[in-house]
Amino acid sequence: MTEFIENYGGTTVVAVIIAIILFFAVRKIVKDKKSGKNCSCGCEGCAYKDNCHKN
Repeated sequence: MTEFIENYGGTTVVAVIIAIILFFAVRKIVKDKKSGKNCSCGCEGCAYKDNCHKN
């Protein structure tokens, strides 16, 4: 086990950090989408913006 940690410890730490960053990025995208902040179609100028993307 010690040999494994010596050989792959740095790689494992980097992979965990990348996974954490990815988790928070996806979480923010989902939260923004649910709250209506993340609209790629330019809804701010749309006459139907209040009814667009309701889930």
